[in-house]
Amino acid sequence: MPTPKKGGHFGSGPSHHRQMMANLASSLFESGAITTTLPKAKALRPYAEKLITKAKKGGVHRQRLVVATIKDETATSKLFSEIAPRYADRNGGYTRISKLGPRPGDNAPMARIELI
Repeated sequence: MPTPKKGGHFGSGPSHHRQMMANLASSLFESGAITTTLPKAKALRPYAEKLITKAKKGGVHRQRLVVATIKDETATSKLFSEIAPRYADRNGGYTRISKLGPRPGDNAPMARIELI
């Protein structure tokens, strides 16, 4: 049996986790900042930064890898055309997580993740 991956499960299976991370990443790339729970923001940070690094390196192959990962061609084109050139001289640390207050309904810790 393979060793399970480290990190949060968010109450569902691995396919749901992949789809949730892809949706959060595409929303982040399209709008520049999103508000979500703190554990989701912490899980999204390395996921999004790896995609930005792939976009910085450029090329058709890497663009196809990113499309296969996040399943959103508009977000991918924006990532490669607008976001990646902005970070050409930066070696990582493309996102910032700001803690917000707890959510009124269930008191979950909220955070805002944004592109720097």
